[in-house]
Amino acid sequence: MTDPFDRRTFLRRSAIAVLGVTATGLGVASYVKRRQVPWDREAFGPIPEARVALVRATSYANGLEEIVLDGLRAVGAEVRGARVLLKPNLVEYDPGTTINTDPRLVAATVVAMRRLGAANVIVAEGPGHRRDTQFVLTATGLSSTLADVEAAFVDLNTDAVVARRLRSHYTALRSLALPRSIVEADVVVSMPKMKTHHWAGVTLSLKNCFGCVPGRIYGWPKNALHKVGIEPAILDVAAAVRPNLAIVDGIVGMEGNGPISGTPVASGVLIFGNDPVAADVVAARSMNVDPERVPYLVEAGRFLGQADLERIRMEGEDPEREATDFTVLPSFAHLKVGSLAEPVPLPDAPG
Repeated sequence: MTDPFDRRTFLRRSAIAVLGVTATGLGVASYVKRRQVPWDREAFGPIPEARVALVRATSYANGLEEIVLDGLRAVGAEVRGARVLLKPNLVEYDPGTTINTDPRLVAATVVAMRRLGAANVIVAEGPGHRRDTQFVLTATGLSSTLADVEAAFVDLNTDAVVARRLRSHYTALRSLALPRSIVEADVVVSMPKMKTHHWAGVTLSLKNCFGCVPGRIYGWPKNALHKVGIEPAILDVAAAVRPNLAIVDGIVGMEGNGPISGTPVASGVLIFGNDPVAADVVAARSMNVDPERVPYLVEAGRFLGQADLERIRMEGEDPEREATDFTVLPSFAHLKVGSLAEPVPLPDAPG
């Protein structure tokens, strides 16, 4: 790892009041205007400084386990004796593009966690499009890759559930049915694929938490969450899951019409964070997206994690120097670094 660098060198502070410029129709700005503190203060204390490491990784083929170890150590990941749950992005299978967290990264992380002293490591996901989880597991190669490292997989769409009262209030939901495996884990690691998103702009470790709620209760593709608004739901679900760590798979990401139908883009990075909000802020910047223009990231920085770059200790590479210019849909052109584009109103996400 190289020495930390000055965060001022990679993000120009936007003069735009972000929550005032979004016109996506997803409800964050209007909700915040109505209720200035839409979370329980006792549940979310002061936000500490965060540690994020951006590591160059151009291939899934060789040396991945050591890269993951280095990244986890750089952010001070402490998992000794812990029950660790890895939550990759496993949405759908399409041989013509790159949708999911690469199975080789997941397997390397299983081994790395064991080497760091984790008592138990499982992999868990609730695919949002296919009801047949076994098909996605087999078609993507995740099933055989996990067998190689003797790691168990839990289908969060069918896992036993525990009712959890929400401590944030961005949606009309008052509670969530969370899989028991999520609730009982000591450490939850969100492992998203770095992608653009046709309704949220970008999808990273916070949006990845949608896969933590069971489809048998919330529908496919998690329809109940779409109906209450994508961005408000991202905030409430992530605040309920509270992932402890993030590993963003940007070795090959997806741009354009993500998260399913976009185009693969080789961005050649992995991003590790001991704070998923901070990891998403850095990941967005490495996509040439201004995190201060992504309303749900700005709002998450108020209570859920660290979004202030002056309080994010960066290790590894410079996100500005390593940035890959991800193409976004025209309706999200205003999110790009340096963009003068105005937000384009979007239709509500279909239920």
